[in-house]
Amino acid sequence: ITTAAIMAALREAVGGARLEVEAILSEGRLDSPMAHAGLEVIGGNFIIARPLGILDGVDYQYTGAVRRVAVETMRRHLDADEVILLSPVGVSPTGTLFNIRAEDVAVAAASALGAAKLIFYTDAPGVVDAAGQLTRQITLSEIDGFLDIPQADPAVLEHLHSARRVCSAGVDRVHLIPRRVDGALLRELFTRDGLGTMISRDPFEHLRGARLEDIPGILALIRPMEAAGILVRRSRERLEQEIDRFIVMERDGKIIACVALYPYPEFSMAEMACLAVDDAYRRQGRGEALLEYCLLQARQQGLRRLFVLSTQSSHWFLERAFQRADISDLPMPRQALYNLQRRSAVFIRSVDET
Repeated sequence: ITTAAIMAALREAVGGARLEVEAILSEGRLDSPMAHAGLEVIGGNFIIARPLGILDGVDYQYTGAVRRVAVETMRRHLDADEVILLSPVGVSPTGTLFNIRAEDVAVAAASALGAAKLIFYTDAPGVVDAAGQLTRQITLSEIDGFLDIPQADPAVLEHLHSARRVCSAGVDRVHLIPRRVDGALLRELFTRDGLGTMISRDPFEHLRGARLEDIPGILALIRPMEAAGILVRRSRERLEQEIDRFIVMERDGKIIACVALYPYPEFSMAEMACLAVDDAYRRQGRGEALLEYCLLQARQQGLRRLFVLSTQSSHWFLERAFQRADISDLPMPRQALYNLQRRSAVFIRSVDET
């Protein structure tokens, strides 16, 4: 319940906080990272509010909810490269101010703008599973499985409910990052792995581990490349035996790309093999996505280097930080399997290179 006295205090607190943030974003000392940034910070009546009203006989007075977002006005400012500050206070068409949950404001604004991502700071490290382990990524359809965990942080549960709302409204991703970690936002935005937990919409096109029922789709991808001599021929029986090494990209039920990853942990290396993309989906970044996934898997397994053998795609790998290497640089078990007739070129790269 927001009384008139609480609303008066809130107006003062929000005004002070806004001025402080504006001052920080306006800093431009030559010895600071903000030198010559010239950020323009904008505030305004972007959140149109309505009173929450009387619920179960309780009058919530100046507590409100989002009626609508002035999205076109916001877009004009964003298109002008201006930074918009939104407050947990909205104004009604009658000119009355209402206290609105900051999380509801964020969800409404992100949904209305069609934002690519919404980021929440949390006191927790992120979403944890029943064993108390941090879960780095979940999808919209998996959220319910985390709502009934007894030891779950109540604030994180609120964020999960908000994530479900905003992802259902079209926002691609929601990130929960720990606010007490120095540089958390920078790490999330500018490093490959980020931190905390990412919640994403159920993807129309996604990467996943291969299953036995994927073998016909994998064969349809690799048979033409085998016939052209680009890939080594694999029998159906071999695919069945090695299916847990394969990763597939599925689009609306169809396998459109695949790759295999063979780890050699005793040598701190892994082999990426059998990279194939459907002709209709080439040159659209899917090969890079499979490579990035293999690099991520290798890093998570504590491996240091990734290698490939290729007869016709050397420049593709060289353009992606691979270096030419020798057969003797391969793990000993892989050297023993090297096909001298194919004379494939060897390429190796660090899994940590960008």
